[in-house]
Amino acid sequence: MIPERIIISRTDSIGDVILTLPMATLLKQFLPGCTVIFLGSSYTKDIVACCPDVDEFYDWKTADLADIKADTIIHVLPRPELAKAARRAKIQNRVGTTNRLYHWWTCNWLIKLSRKNSDLHEAQLNLKLLGFMEGVKKEYSLPEVVGLMNFKSAKASCDAVQYIDNQKFNLILHPKSKGSAREWGLDNFKRLIEILPADSFKIFICGTENEGAMVRDALLSTPRENTVDLTGKLSLADYIAFIDHCDGLVAASTGPLHIAAALGKHALGLYPPIRPMHPGRWACIGKNAKVFVTDRQCDECRKTQDCRCMRMIEPEMLKSYLVNLKK
Repeated sequence: MIPERIIISRTDSIGDVILTLPMATLLKQFLPGCTVIFLGSSYTKDIVACCPDVDEFYDWKTADLADIKADTIIHVLPRPELAKAARRAKIQNRVGTTNRLYHWWTCNWLIKLSRKNSDLHEAQLNLKLLGFMEGVKKEYSLPEVVGLMNFKSAKASCDAVQYIDNQKFNLILHPKSKGSAREWGLDNFKRLIEILPADSFKIFICGTENEGAMVRDALLSTPRENTVDLTGKLSLADYIAFIDHCDGLVAASTGPLHIAAALGKHALGLYPPIRPMHPGRWACIGKNAKVFVTDRQCDECRKTQDCRCMRMIEPEMLKSYLVNLKK
C-alpha cells in the first residue's frame, strides 16, 4: 500500500526536531498527496509549525494513536511505550531500527541503523529511516539535506523587532544552553561584545529569564548603546520571529542555533571536538551556517561540562568572520 497518513515520532528537544523536519519535506516529494503528522513534545509545537510540510501536530504524552488514524509511523526517536502503543493501535506500517530489541516485536519494518558510531550527521541518519519506501536513497549528502530544509517563521513579527537597527548587523548572542551542550564561557562572549565594532553591530543577549540572571553581571554590567538584554522577554514563537528579522546568531549547539541555521541566517556554532557532540554529528545546517571547533583530539572533559576545547575558540576568530560578513 502507498502510505497516506504518516506519523514522524520525534519527542525530544528543539534542535533534534529541526534536524528531523527534512524528513517531512522528503515525504511530500515522494508522496505529494500524503498527510504528514508530527508526534512530539508540546514545547516544540511552535518549531514544527514553521515547517509547511507538516500537516498535523500531536503531543505524544496525550495523543491517542488510534484516534490519529495513521497508516504509518516512523520511530525517529525510539520510545518503547510509543512502539507498543503503535502496535496496539494497529498502525499498518511501523518503522523502527534493528538495534532496539522491542522494535523486533512492535515494528514490521526494521532499518539497520546505529547512531552511536556513525560518521553521518544526525539529519542524514534520520533520513535513513525512510529506507522502507521504494525509490528513497539510502544516503543523502549534507547539501542535499540543506536543500530539504523547508523552515519559515510562522509568526511575521514580534515586539522586540523595534530594537533592530537596519543600518547595522543585528547579532544575537545566546550564551547558555540549559546544560544541553558544552558552553563557550561568559568571558568569551564578553570579549566578543567588547571587540565587535559598535558602529557596525547591534547585539542582543537572548535566553530564558533564569539564564538572564546568570549572564547579566558578566555581559551587561557595563551599559552599551549597541547591546540589548532580551533574556526572559521572548516566547519561543516570538524568538523564532525575532531571529528571522536579525542577521546572525552565535551559540553553542543549542536549539536557537539550529533555528537560525534553518532560517538561513548566519548561524555561528561553537562545538567541542568530542564524539558524539562534535559538529560532524550535530552541526547546525543551513546555507549560511558556520562551525567553530578546535582542531585537536581531546577526551579530557568528556565527563564534565567545563570544556577547555570550547574555551580555546578565540573570540577574535568570530570577530574576523563577522566583520568580513559586514563588508
